[in-house]
Amino acid sequence: MLTLARILLTITVLGYGLATLKVDLNQTHAANPKWTPHARFHVVWQILSYTGIGLVALYLIWIGEGPAALRAAAGLSVAIYVAFFAAVLSRPLYGGGLYDDNGYPPFQPPIGPTSWRWDANLTVFTGLTIVLAAALVALALH
Repeated sequence: MLTLARILLTITVLGYGLATLKVDLNQTHAANPKWTPHARFHVVWQILSYTGIGLVALYLIWIGEGPAALRAAAGLSVAIYVAFFAAVLSRPLYGGGLYDDNGYPPFQPPIGPTSWRWDANLTVFTGLTIVLAAALVALALH
């Protein structure tokens, strides 16, 4: 079960620690001309912080000693994914949006009516949260 937990946790870490480098360090976020310079600074800081946290988590997953290290890595993933969903749910409080006109637009899902649109971040992070839940179950069953 620990090997399964390691693999699943690695997937969740790559979701926040590596994918964000590709997805956000470009014209849609960090170099978005419609964003204020200070907002761009914060997104670069966030991305680089997530990458650093991801490196720590990967160390804990693959080099750390035993289940306690895996629980610590899982805690880092939980903190990041819970914060994401807290930001999603609190958007009305700070005027946030899931996407910008010159960012990644919502897409038509593979199922459901043609009028449905799914947000890319919400879709990916929901899937990764399911993977994280499976990792937590694998850890609990150890």
